[in-house]
Amino acid sequence: MSGDYDFEPVRGLPALLPAGETLLWQGHPEWRSLAVRAFHVRKVGVYFCLLAVWSVLSAWAEGSSLSAALSSVLWVAPMALTAVALLIMLAWLAARTTVYSITSKRVVMRIGVALPITINIPFCAVESVGLKRRADGTGDIPVALSKGYRLAFLVLWPHVRPWHVRSPQPMLRSVPDVEHVAHLLAETLSATAAQFPQPTPNEAHEPNRRPAPTAPVSVAA
Repeated sequence: MSGDYDFEPVRGLPALLPAGETLLWQGHPEWRSLAVRAFHVRKVGVYFCLLAVWSVLSAWAEGSSLSAALSSVLWVAPMALTAVALLIMLAWLAARTTVYSITSKRVVMRIGVALPITINIPFCAVESVGLKRRADGTGDIPVALSKGYRLAFLVLWPHVRPWHVRSPQPMLRSVPDVEHVAHLLAETLSATAAQFPQPTPNEAHEPNRRPAPTAPVSVAA
């Protein structure tokens, strides 16, 4: 599968970094955590277990023998195994084809299994970052975008914060050693913000004062 990305001059990046920009970190989702958190493998397994129990109880309530009732769930097992196996495979492929990158100036997400795309999020477009730790050491880092910046929820999925459909937030998902990565990103954002002094109250209300130029969030196929 690595041959599919031989066009990349740097792994996970669509082009060489410009002068003055450095690569600070790269990583990808842990596929087991991604299977559970994004593809809901456990929930699907529980659903089929409940379906099997319901099938047995229904057959028994209708007067079938216990052996006949148990045999009525044989059709559930192949469906359950197929569904779980498919979701695990999708999670593995998603993790294998994803590269998250943090540079000194932006977050880059190379995502997509069948149709890979690269999403560039400059720090000037980032309003805040969050952190959600998991017991296994992995976790999620949602990136809230400033007003005026927007990405499509379906384009980002599953690398997007759940339930934030109207204001999608790109998310580094199921990242190993998530506390270290979140701390690095927060420190880099703070250092970048410190390079641009905040306007004084009088300057902030000057009608002719132009804001500092910003780079748009970009999506490249």
